[in-house]
Amino acid sequence: MRGDDIKTESMFYYLSPESMIPQEHPIRPIREMVDQALAELSPMFDKMYSRIGRPSVPPEKLLKGLLLQTLFSIRSVRQLMDQIRYNILFKWFLGLAVDDKVWDHSTFSQNQDRLIDTDIALKFLERIQAQAEKAGLISKEHFSVDGTLIEAWASIKSFRPKTETTPPPKDTRNDEVDFRGTKLKNDTHESNTDPDCRIYKKSAGSAAKLCYMGHLLMENRNGLIVASSVTHATGTAEREAAEEMVEQVAGDRHITVGGDKNYDTSDFVLSLRSMSVTPHVAANTERRGGSAIDGRTTRHSGYGISLKFRKRIEEAFGWMKTVGNIRKIKYRGIPKVSWHFIFTAVAYNLVRMRNLGVAAT
Repeated sequence: MRGDDIKTESMFYYLSPESMIPQEHPIRPIREMVDQALAELSPMFDKMYSRIGRPSVPPEKLLKGLLLQTLFSIRSVRQLMDQIRYNILFKWFLGLAVDDKVWDHSTFSQNQDRLIDTDIALKFLERIQAQAEKAGLISKEHFSVDGTLIEAWASIKSFRPKTETTPPPKDTRNDEVDFRGTKLKNDTHESNTDPDCRIYKKSAGSAAKLCYMGHLLMENRNGLIVASSVTHATGTAEREAAEEMVEQVAGDRHITVGGDKNYDTSDFVLSLRSMSVTPHVAANTERRGGSAIDGRTTRHSGYGISLKFRKRIEEAFGWMKTVGNIRKIKYRGIPKVSWHFIFTAVAYNLVRMRNLGVAAT
């Protein structure tokens, strides 16, 4: 017997988001880890906010909302607020009731700017990393480093001469510009919409774009990110950022650091060895003068193992660019780009730890 298509709505509902989320849902362990980390950051939040005035968006809910935006590849804060209004899973993750009012997107963005001016993203990464260490997931001896280009939120047409005082008048909404025969250099030009970005290309066959350079330091046991940073895109930025990140984690321990052929330079290898770090970088035999890596390093079996596990860092970059939406960053200036890059690394670690079966205790 065919049922009747009756469209009626109940006057009252008695339900909670908790009862509607399956116990085996993969986002449950992520929320447990995030809640524990945010509870540890609560004293920092108390110092950031005044005790008087109108209540703002709670920083815990703001960071959870940004995590949802990253985990579900939501393009903008406006779309995030729309999804929170009707998505019960999002309300449950944020700790909201079904009928709770959702913030306006402009209010959410203004409160987000307050957090971007702090080191909360870095502290958040440290708290999640501490949970991974407690679970025995992080290696303290073997690491890998790499860098990638992050396309800036600026058009190549905004890359104008520094001596230009006023931009040329526009005849149309999106005027055509012929760059043929024009030399665009970072020494003489800069973007008038994002002065921090640089024109750069990583290989001879690729196109030059306005971009930043993001850097990751990964531990080799389970591919978790232990340090990250964003710099100007230059030919030496990868090695300079690698030295700083390695120095942060090395301490007094003897560690190994893997890397691709771009890190095979005498200056970088000597710098690592001066810090009691063994450079397990791929030998660039085609480089003029030969490779800086010799038999002292390559004769050990651990060298080949490091080069094998080093490729895991590409998985992190791939996830952050596709799922985390940082292939073309929607922020301008190194402080904001760096904050968002670190926060995306936190989201990647949470997903990786969830896949490894870790939950907060």
